[in-house]
Amino acid sequence: MLRRGSRVASTWLSSLESVAASQLLGQQQPNSAQQPTQTHLQQHSYHFNSINRNGAPNITLSSSLAALHHQLLLPGSTLSPSLRQPRFYSTIPEDRHESQSAPIFKTWVDKLPAPWIPYAHLSRLEKPTGTWLLAWPCFWSIGLAAPAGSLPDIYMITLFGVGSVLLRGAGCTVNDLWDRDLDGKVERTRTRPLPSGAVSPMQAVGWLGAQLGLGLSVLMQLNGYSQALGASSLALVVTYPLMKRVTGWPQAFLGLTFNWGALLGWAAVRGACEWDVLLPLYFGGVAWTLVYDTIYAHQDKKDDVLAGIKSTALTFGKHNREYLTAFVAANATCMGAAGYAAGCGMPYYAGLAAAVTHLGWQATTVNFNDAEDCSDKFRSNFWYGAILFAGITVDKVLAASKTLAIAATVV
Repeated sequence: MLRRGSRVASTWLSSLESVAASQLLGQQQPNSAQQPTQTHLQQHSYHFNSINRNGAPNITLSSSLAALHHQLLLPGSTLSPSLRQPRFYSTIPEDRHESQSAPIFKTWVDKLPAPWIPYAHLSRLEKPTGTWLLAWPCFWSIGLAAPAGSLPDIYMITLFGVGSVLLRGAGCTVNDLWDRDLDGKVERTRTRPLPSGAVSPMQAVGWLGAQLGLGLSVLMQLNGYSQALGASSLALVVTYPLMKRVTGWPQAFLGLTFNWGALLGWAAVRGACEWDVLLPLYFGGVAWTLVYDTIYAHQDKKDDVLAGIKSTALTFGKHNREYLTAFVAANATCMGAAGYAAGCGMPYYAGLAAAVTHLGWQATTVNFNDAEDCSDKFRSNFWYGAILFAGITVDKVLAASKTLAIAATVV
């Protein structure tokens, strides 16, 4: 039955493919049968989201049929400048059809209306790790500023969460505008919207303005002190992408940028900064960033050398692990000092110990020459932030019962 169905499907696809070829190439001529129109068209084939669990054959479409499908069903999509194919299809050599198949949609972003997709990719919406890394310092600060016995302010958490999505997207857009000439030289980044031509520089500038405008509307919900403090971070956002051209420590500048929320969250709750708490919190976050972004930079180090891009992964050379271990120790020291200044108790330090253990595991076990392992370790930093935030939250909630117990003892 499956073989019969396969023959029927193949016959139908061949017929439709011939129609597509004649429509797309304008070869509707009386003697077209003598011309090998299929040879060039079948250099690439495209797999639909087929399933082989029951032994069903994969269904493949040659480029002519894929292009017809694109014209009929996906108006407004852009084609890759190199292969002229929709981004939704996966190009697979003919001899690998039996062993591989790719889904039509790679991420949820690819399910958006076609004109929106390149802008979503420009903001890295399909990669939430970066947004979390920007949001966690804000959440830590909001949690530490909460009164004893209280959960972190949910309204502030929501505002800073939305702001993190918008400002991380704006930062990625600025980064890609500055680096569009460099990204085309690096394997991992050459398919980004700007170097691939899916978005023009002027369109990217317009998208940047939209994100900054929405981010400003979020910032305006905060008190005046916080508005001024937040606006001052834009200088870091704009200049950070240039650092990889002029210094071997661009990850340090990223740390200064990404951890600004450690200052802003407290100010939004309390109306001012208490520097004995916030400075160690901020620089502890910078040390954390130096760990995770150095690991991240190892994915591209070979291409970075050829493109002239600087990074701590290259600067540290053979001593990467020693540097990362030192930054883990600096992170633990600074975060411990922040907790002490904020009057935190054992739940905070238990959370900090667990988070630092996780960070130390990354630094001591990462394989710097395995891009996949570097990517996995980088993404695992979500858990560092989550564990520390959990420790802060539990500490604040239990602080009320501790205060009541002390009061009862005095009475």
